Order: sequence, then structure tokens, then C-alpha cells
Amino acid sequence: MVAVAVLVMLTGCESAPEEATGTLEQLAEKAECAPDVQTDAAELRQAKCATDDGAYVLTTFATDRGQREWLNQAKDYGGSYLVGRKWTVSGDSGTVEKVRERLGGQVETTEPHAPHASHSAGHH
Repeated sequence: MVAVAVLVMLTGCESAPEEATGTLEQLAEKAECAPDVQTDAAELRQAKCATDDGAYVLTTFATDRGQREWLNQAKDYGGSYLVGRKWTVSGDSGTVEKVRERLGGQVETTEPHAPHASHSAGHH
């Protein structure tokens, strides 16, 4: 029994659907979001979404490499990211988990790497 429980924990939540694909608009529709497009460029498209799940940013990428470079830079600021093939959702962890129920993907969470984000701040 314990081995089965560990296996379920390692394979993740079974309620997440198969990873979604498509354009920014198609992904937004699957996420039940009316996208407010902020960036419409050849390399990426980005829209704000405000839903019952919370507010988040949906970004689609022209290339896998462009997505990885964007994620590497974004992670310097910390946060939760739902990552699919050529798309990401960024927002607070609770919102990202709720959106995952519709879009699938993998959650990546990081702490800020900025030098001023010290845990000793306020301890004089």
C-alpha cells in the first residue's frame, strides 16, 4: 500500500488534463479567460487574465528556446509558473494550480535570486 501511495505522489495529480496546445487565444479559451493582450510580438505574445481562479499572465512563445530563455530570466524574480510546450502561466501558486486543472503542464516554483531579497532584512 505504501508503495502505491508513493507512486501516486511521484506521478502527480491525476486530475490534470493532457497538456493543452494552441494559440494564445485557444489556450485562454481552455483556461476560461478573456485575454487582455499586453504584448503581441513575433517571439512571444502575452495577455493578462482575471478569472474566478485569480489573476495571472498567459504567455505563448514562437520557439522552445525563446520560452526557456524567458523562464530563466523570469525565475530571477521568483514565483510560480505553469509550463507547457511553448506557453507559460505566471501567477501566485494557488492560481497556477487551479489553471493547471484546465491546461495541464508542469508547475515550476522558484525563490527570488535578487541580492536585495535578503531574509535578514529587518533583523538589526
